[in-house]
Amino acid sequence: MLNPFSKADISFDDFQQSAKRRLPKLLFEYIDGAASDGSGEVDNREIIRKVRLKTKALINVEQRSLYHKVFRIPSKLPVGIAPMGMVQMAGVGADEALASFAAKHEIPVGVSTAASMSLEKYAEHSQGYAWFQLYYMADKVELEKLLSRVITAGYKTLIFTVDVPEVGFRPNEIQNGLTMPFKLGPKQIVDFAMHPNWSLKTLIHGAPKFGNFTDTNSFNRNASRAGADWEFLRYLRDRWPNKLVIKGVLNVDDAINMKGMGIDGIYVSSHGGRQLASAPHPIEMLPKIREALGKNVQIFYDSGLRTGEDLVKAYALGADFVFMGRPWSLAYAADNRHGIDNYIGYLCKEASVAMAMIGRTKIAQICFDDIFWNSKT
Repeated sequence: MLNPFSKADISFDDFQQSAKRRLPKLLFEYIDGAASDGSGEVDNREIIRKVRLKTKALINVEQRSLYHKVFRIPSKLPVGIAPMGMVQMAGVGADEALASFAAKHEIPVGVSTAASMSLEKYAEHSQGYAWFQLYYMADKVELEKLLSRVITAGYKTLIFTVDVPEVGFRPNEIQNGLTMPFKLGPKQIVDFAMHPNWSLKTLIHGAPKFGNFTDTNSFNRNASRAGADWEFLRYLRDRWPNKLVIKGVLNVDDAINMKGMGIDGIYVSSHGGRQLASAPHPIEMLPKIREALGKNVQIFYDSGLRTGEDLVKAYALGADFVFMGRPWSLAYAADNRHGIDNYIGYLCKEASVAMAMIGRTKIAQICFDDIFWNSKT
């Protein structure tokens, strides 16, 4: 089981504040940032917070389990690691730590096209629990090369992200002068100098870089991906031989069309509020998409989940499996592997308590009936 609780047990907010102290400002605000004025991420969090769970009394819940399944594969925890680009910004060794955690607890770990460790190393460290995340690529030759690497490395699930036709407008990144690869001006040098622990480790081990591309200029995180369309999705469905998941879906009609194309999983997500502040709130779209699709397609969810109760709410609202993104990075930034272990320990204990309160002993039992519906919900 995960690390037992100790006097160091802390909440997401504490991890967030610790990470803020440890990381250079431009890196913390990249990890924790959101699009435009940040209201999309904040509002979605507030809606999640206001969702009420229906308590039930006098039900024997002594034997509770957080074990679950994703694509019928057993998972020891009810939460996966969402794909995140440049995780090494959180600290040296972050990629290896997340992949190893996934292997230990048999949970999926998303490997971003923009990951700071190669997809081959992720496959090795995760012992087969890695899912590769793909962005649209107009160059079919380069796309085929990448897909061939993914297949050769043994990946069984491909996540295609569709909510980045253009990179979201993130004022903090512009103000802080964040570029990849790093370009250091006076402002950045002062920022790094004020955070010597992160800076010295990075100086020794090397600055974060795109692990899937040997040429630093061969991948541009800010490039337009506006050419992605339904024809490309049909091509990808025909080309990819295994499970195909579409990430960034917030439209019921889109989800229905994707299901009709034989997509294996619909991933409801707002990119953590990093793309469009005015997008529909993903936690509100989750039950609508579940109702429209029925039970014949897997539905995954991330965006705004911070606590164990949040996980239970997402399952109750229709998710088959849930993921988190920035909490993993902030936990690592706060205290490396210990941070991850402690944060997930906190998360899972709270989820187990919430399950007891609503009379559930297994994740698979959680359903719509566990939501306390009222006129304000």
